[in-house]
Amino acid sequence: MERPASNLGDRCDRARSRLVLIDLQERLLAAMPDAARAEVERNTARLIEAARQLDIPIEISRQYPKGLGDLTTRLQQALQGHGTVTDKTAFSCCAETELNNRLTTGDQIILTGAEAHICVTQTTLELLEAGVTVFVVEDGVCSRDAGRKRNGLERLRAAGAIITNHESVLFEWLRDAADPQFRELSQLIR
Repeated sequence: MERPASNLGDRCDRARSRLVLIDLQERLLAAMPDAARAEVERNTARLIEAARQLDIPIEISRQYPKGLGDLTTRLQQALQGHGTVTDKTAFSCCAETELNNRLTTGDQIILTGAEAHICVTQTTLELLEAGVTVFVVEDGVCSRDAGRKRNGLERLRAAGAIITNHESVLFEWLRDAADPQFRELSQLIR
């Protein structure tokens, strides 16, 4: 089936978005390559800051926090107490009923997290199945192995997810340099 040339679902719209952080916890991210961890934390922190200022809801999942710990300190600082935290043991966020209800009643989900080929993939596939438009932030997800990350992203693209990057999300949320928050939020990527 051919996609229409212009599909508004293919562009992030802050009025329809929800930012989701999947399992960006200290012990899990410590297992990632240093450069990948730094990139994911930096880019996710930027999206958090933009989401907070634009009043975009933020969801945070923590995979077995007793074993994997809390979110990284950098991300906790970026959140400044914003967001709804859900603890889970299943790999997909959709296995948690209340979180699933919040995610599937929305229009667009913007995903960051770890690991790209496990929890991010399983969550994305279930959201797509529920008819939700899912944007996976390529420079906001990681896996212990770059090949597995690449495989996860390829699989998600083939399944219908929109693979994007944090700067695209941020500027699509803003839409126009005349936006009163443009000047401040554009500073996040300099």
